[in-house]
Amino acid sequence: MLRNKRRWVLSTIELEEEDPGPYPKPISKVYNNLPRTNYEFRISGQGVDEEPINTITVNPETGEVSALRCIDREQYGQPFHFGTKEVLDKQLAFDIEIIDINDNTPTFTLPHTIEVKENTPPGSLLERLEVIDKDQEQTDNSRITVSLVSQEPTEPKISMEHVANTQVKLSLKSGCFDYDKTKQYEVRLKASDAGKPSRSSTTVITLNIVDGNTHPPMFKQTEYKGEVMELQTQMEVLRVGVEDKDTPKTPGWYAEYFFITGNEEGHYKIETDNETNEGVLTVVKGNDYETMTYVRLEVGVKNKEPLWVCKENPTDSRNKDFYDSVMITVKVKDVNDPPTFPQDPVILHMVEEEKPGKVLFKPEVKDVDSDESEIRFVLIDDPENCVSIDRKTGKVTLVKTIDRESPALNGTGIYSIVIGAVDNGSNPEEPPATGTCTVQIHLQDINDNKPELVNKGVTICGNRDNKVIVAARDADDIPYGGPFYFSLKNDEKILKQWTLDPSFGHECGLVSKKALHYGNYSVPLEIRDQQNILAEETLEVMVCDCEEKNVCRSKKKTGTSLGSAGIGMAFVGILLFLLLLLIFSCQCRKAFKTMPFVQEEGYQNIIKYNEEGGMSE
Repeated sequence: MLRNKRRWVLSTIELEEEDPGPYPKPISKVYNNLPRTNYEFRISGQGVDEEPINTITVNPETGEVSALRCIDREQYGQPFHFGTKEVLDKQLAFDIEIIDINDNTPTFTLPHTIEVKENTPPGSLLERLEVIDKDQEQTDNSRITVSLVSQEPTEPKISMEHVANTQVKLSLKSGCFDYDKTKQYEVRLKASDAGKPSRSSTTVITLNIVDGNTHPPMFKQTEYKGEVMELQTQMEVLRVGVEDKDTPKTPGWYAEYFFITGNEEGHYKIETDNETNEGVLTVVKGNDYETMTYVRLEVGVKNKEPLWVCKENPTDSRNKDFYDSVMITVKVKDVNDPPTFPQDPVILHMVEEEKPGKVLFKPEVKDVDSDESEIRFVLIDDPENCVSIDRKTGKVTLVKTIDRESPALNGTGIYSIVIGAVDNGSNPEEPPATGTCTVQIHLQDINDNKPELVNKGVTICGNRDNKVIVAARDADDIPYGGPFYFSLKNDEKILKQWTLDPSFGHECGLVSKKALHYGNYSVPLEIRDQQNILAEETLEVMVCDCEEKNVCRSKKKTGTSLGSAGIGMAFVGILLFLLLLLIFSCQCRKAFKTMPFVQEEGYQNIIKYNEEGGMSE
């Protein structure tokens, strides 16, 4: 087919928003300068088959473009984009521009309610507001002017600054807020655009004033008095109350108490009761009546939040560091003090196993409110009843030897006792009081213990070892204990069978010189400590076939069920065994007649057990 070149002709397409019509309303025409043959006009895009659907249409034969209804520019945006398509030609794109009109009013966005602290200083920013206008940007229709119309109440002065086309700042220009006088302010603002005709709106911004610390706490009384028992602690002495005109349960209302003078030694503390806002005075360190009959405490109070003072208020002479103070007098009541030991604990030194009758210690005691001549002494703790105490003088005497290695000392070498001194009471209403003192007796060691084996029985795995490690111990301390000197008893049979390697230290190695038959052996050992004190010990050695972890393999028990044939075979075996036993007995009797008699020694050499099947010496 021969195609003809066509030329599209488009006119400028503009459509004013919110045009009242009538509709359909022709707005443009798309046409071609060639004769009409075999083509029609079609369009697609926003306003046709995209939102807003069925707003724009084209006549398929004439190419006339028409609007079917009015369009809101701010709802759908602009320009609208379309495509035209002739049946035998390519697509051509075009736009419809929506002409803006001033149909939107400038409005203030949230917030309309603002919380402002009472202690806001002059010149401070209160809030930043935003104003919007939906009309076309950078046109008179969206160019905004904001003004402050009114303020109620009129003091302190609030100012407004228009910092950008859509930005507004509210600030405190001068003066200070006073929560006690005014708790809420209303500021009316007006926003106008520059369109023709101009559109405007107003809004009311509510300022809610939040109470701050503008009133200091003040004590309700000019002086407080209390009492405390001597040496008593963790007791509430008294409470002090304050008045504060700020809002309760806020940082500007909560009181904070502190000592100014009188508590340099830390006998008291004062804390806030958050429910009542009272100051609770407590004694934490006991007072001594003999040195302190009355205590005078100067206590101050302020709020947890710093005090706010408006600098622009000429009648307020206070400053932010202002606080109220009060004097508290505490009377210390006397109680019966127990006798005291100037030295506690008392450290003594003596040799262990000292003979009874030795005077160990005679105490000194002081009692400020009792007759010292009437003090009696008692023994409060003596673990092994080794000492006695004179009831009148307090003299401590040894009545039983003390062993440094006794379990009561727990390996410390220190024997501790506790003695007490009891007075007769400071007055008939006061019961007797008891003071205590610990006496620590440090015992010097002597060599009163022999070395000994830790374990008197050991196992040698004959199937893989010929050596076993043997450990020794001595209850005495250095230099009366280990390391030790180990030796075998001087016996030919023992020395032929065994040796020691090593033979010095806290343990030795017992080594067999030749293969051992499985069984039990007794090996006599000699052990000497560093002072050559000798101990003779016998080590029982079991030689066996071992499983894992040096455990002797147990003999397996066997059981059978014999029939008549089995019984017959067993009977034949028994007869044969008896015949062999008779022959062996006759030969041994002859040998015994020629064997010399050997007298048994007073000690036991190596003894072999389980000799069945053993080889001859």
